[in-house]
Amino acid sequence: MSELKNLIVFLSQYDLTSAKICNIIDVLAKPSISAFKKSKNQFKNLINEKALNKMLDCADEAIVHTYTLNLANKGIKIVTKFDEDFPRQLQDLPDAPVILYYMGDLNLVNTQTLAVVGTRKPSNYGYMVTEKLVRDATSAGITIVSGLAYGVDSIAHRKCLELGGKTIAVLGGGFDHIYPLEHHSLAMEIAEKGLLLSEYRPKMNATKYTFPTRNRIVAGLSDGVLITEAGIKSGTIHTKDFALEYGKNIYAVPGNIDSPNSELTNQIIKYGQAACVTQSDDILRDYQNLNNKESVFQQSFLDASDEEKIIIECLKDGMKSVDELTKKCKLSMNIFNTCLTTLEISGIIKRLPGGVVALN
Repeated sequence: MSELKNLIVFLSQYDLTSAKICNIIDVLAKPSISAFKKSKNQFKNLINEKALNKMLDCADEAIVHTYTLNLANKGIKIVTKFDEDFPRQLQDLPDAPVILYYMGDLNLVNTQTLAVVGTRKPSNYGYMVTEKLVRDATSAGITIVSGLAYGVDSIAHRKCLELGGKTIAVLGGGFDHIYPLEHHSLAMEIAEKGLLLSEYRPKMNATKYTFPTRNRIVAGLSDGVLITEAGIKSGTIHTKDFALEYGKNIYAVPGNIDSPNSELTNQIIKYGQAACVTQSDDILRDYQNLNNKESVFQQSFLDASDEEKIIIECLKDGMKSVDELTKKCKLSMNIFNTCLTTLEISGIIKRLPGGVVALN
C-alpha cells in the first residue's frame, strides 16, 4: 500500500472523524506515518496530548502492514478517498468517509442503484409492497442498497438475492460485530454475491450514533431512495434528509392515513419531498431517463470543443469553485467564461450556490 493509505489506515484505528483525518493529511507535505511522527507539535490542537502520545507510541508501518494482511486473510479489503476505485458518488459529499472497509464486488457502486429503506417493523402491507418493488427494480437490473437492519432493509436484501440480483449492504458498525447478529448469515451471503461495506474499523461496535451516520452513505451511493413504509420517528428520516441534501430522487409509497407506519411516507409525499409510488414504473421511468441522460452526456462530450473538454475533464473528479477550476484549466478568462456558458446551456454542467461548478 502507499504511504498515504497506510497513514489513513493507522489513523482510522483511533476513531478520528474523516474531517480530522483529512486535516492531518493536509498539514503534512508528504503524508506518511513517519511524517506524522515527526510533526507531533502540529497536531496538538487537533488531538489531545494523551491520545496523541498513545498514537505516536503505536505509529509503525510494520504494524499497519500486519494489520492489513490479517484483514485480507479474512476477505476484508480497504479503499480510501484518495484511491481511484473509491465510489465516485461519495467523493463530493461534504461529509465523505475517508476510508471504507469492504467485502465483495466494489464495482457494484458503479451500477444503477436504488436504496430501499423503511421501518424495522413493517406491516403485511409494507412487507408485500417492499418485495414487489424490489422484485421489479431487480428485474430491471438495478442494484439494491440498504442497511442490513430488521424489517424493510432485510426484506429488500433477501428478495434481491432470491432473484439473483445484486445488493449492497452498508453496516452501522465493523465487520467483527455484524448488527443485528441474526443477520450475520445474510451479511456473509451479501459479501459473497454482492457488496458489504462499512466506514468503521472491523472491531468497532455499532451504536445509536453510528446508524444515522451510516445512512448518509446509503443515500450517497444511491441514484434514488425508496421509502416503502416508515413512521414519523423512524431512523429512515435521516436517510431521507441526506437524500434531500444530496439532491437524490426520493420515492415513497402512500399508506392508510391512520397507520403509524405510513406517517413519514404520507408526510413527505404531501409536502413534495418525494414522488408518490403506486406502481414500479413510477421509479423505473426515472432510471430509464438516467440511461438516456448518460447517452446525451456522452454525445455532448464528443461534440464539445477542445477547450470545453478540458473543463469537463477537470470536473470529473468532483465539483470545484470557479477560481479553482480557472487555475486547473489554465485557459484565458475570455475562453473559460465562454466555454462555461456554452456547457451550462448544453446541460453538461451546473452552477451551484457559493460559486461552485459541477457536472450535471
